[in-house]
Amino acid sequence: MVPDIASTNDPMDDPMDDPSSADRGEGARGAAPEAAGGEASPAAAAAPWLARWLDGRREAMVRLLEALVNRDSPSDHKPSLDEVATFLEGELTRRGAWVERVRQREAGDHLIARFFPAEGADPAGGRDPAATRDPGGAAAAGDPDDGTAAGRQQAPAAGRRGVLLLGHYDTVWPPGEAARRPFRREGARGYGPGAFDMKGGIVIALAALDALAALARAQAARATAAGAAEAGSAGAAGGTAVVLPPVTLLLTADEETGSRTSRALIEALARQHQAVLVLEPAAGDRLKTARKGVGDFRLVVEGREAHAGNDPGRGVSAVEELARQVLRLHALTDPGRGTTVNVGVVRGGLRPNVVAGRAEAAVDVRVPSMAEARRLEELFRRWEPVHPAARVRLLGSFSRPPMEFTPANRALFRRAKAVGSWLGMTVEGAAVGGASDGNFTSALGIPTLDGLGAVGDGAHAPDEHVDLDALPRRAALLAALVLDLGVRPLDDPSGDPGGDGKAVAP
Repeated sequence: MVPDIASTNDPMDDPMDDPSSADRGEGARGAAPEAAGGEASPAAAAAPWLARWLDGRREAMVRLLEALVNRDSPSDHKPSLDEVATFLEGELTRRGAWVERVRQREAGDHLIARFFPAEGADPAGGRDPAATRDPGGAAAAGDPDDGTAAGRQQAPAAGRRGVLLLGHYDTVWPPGEAARRPFRREGARGYGPGAFDMKGGIVIALAALDALAALARAQAARATAAGAAEAGSAGAAGGTAVVLPPVTLLLTADEETGSRTSRALIEALARQHQAVLVLEPAAGDRLKTARKGVGDFRLVVEGREAHAGNDPGRGVSAVEELARQVLRLHALTDPGRGTTVNVGVVRGGLRPNVVAGRAEAAVDVRVPSMAEARRLEELFRRWEPVHPAARVRLLGSFSRPPMEFTPANRALFRRAKAVGSWLGMTVEGAAVGGASDGNFTSALGIPTLDGLGAVGDGAHAPDEHVDLDALPRRAALLAALVLDLGVRPLDDPSGDPGGDGKAVAP
């Protein structure tokens, strides 16, 4: 039985409540959708109902976006992050979620919210849901309550039908940016720091969960009205009541700075779910089916210091060697392979009149595949100086593996395309150069689909904005996809429309 999730109140106290009347987005017929014979999934008939309900919640979504944008959440400012975490914790709790706050000593706290647990399941795993964990505490590593990845392997799993929604609430903007550039509307656009990347995605996720809860309430109400004898025909789709899948929403606080404290948590939770849907912004209006891996490297050059005027011949300039090395590194950029190398920061030397004895450079490397990552790592291990008396070292690694368009990811994308067709949407995919936390989950072999967040532009730029009209549409796609994954798990051979009929095993 689906739990009765509490009505949602946005920051302006505008309820996203049960769609029992047409003025709340239910459409002219004012009823949950009936069966449309021959549909492959009960979710197909429910999808238009979800879209109509969400169309009526556009303004509530915009107001929630405004409330989030007007709260600073820079990745490196824990007090601001924790204030936003508290705000989000309240939003999640009001929606009936079981919420766990994973406290961090220096980074912002992470939030785990579980919705629609399977009947009889205890989402808290026997623990007090009000309790929080401190991963930096004194508990031994691997203790089920120590907050570490090892401990979290014992956390209650959502089951094969469970879906993980993955997002972050930190932004690249410094403290005070929200006051300098508060949320503003210009036509159908909403501007403000973090609106596009990715507070709009958080709003979309919460609205989608609201819509699914409203669907469950509408079904329950109709079943009650029909009576026990007719309950089998009171469902919202195909004559069968749609049971919502367990959903976990993970919101992290350090994605923009490399997910140092959240990666283990992300990976542990991903392993408990059949699929991961990432709430990062769309690419135009396309989903993100592939992302490049990211390598963070440091080039260290050591030369020999000498007086630049009296005896320059005794010196070996680390700065000159660095300049030559920068050209060598940039020459590795290969559009045909999809590889880019960029030296973004350089420093070196003591004074203008001293031949530099040391210099360094920060190097960003992007690759489309693990094979290319391994090729470059091997090349960097054998990297040599240009000047025979200089010494060079390339230190670092690939901090995020590439998100490749694997068979598992392809099957999930095909599912999204089918769901989009029920909503009258043409769903397309795109490969992008930027990385996200979806890179981690995809590398584990968990079916992962990215770019399910806001439509807009200007990530990390002063003109960052969201298409406000697209918010309900994107929420409907997310809600219908989650619903369909619950009805037809990806590890079911019938769950890969257009595929080879083989099960996709996470």
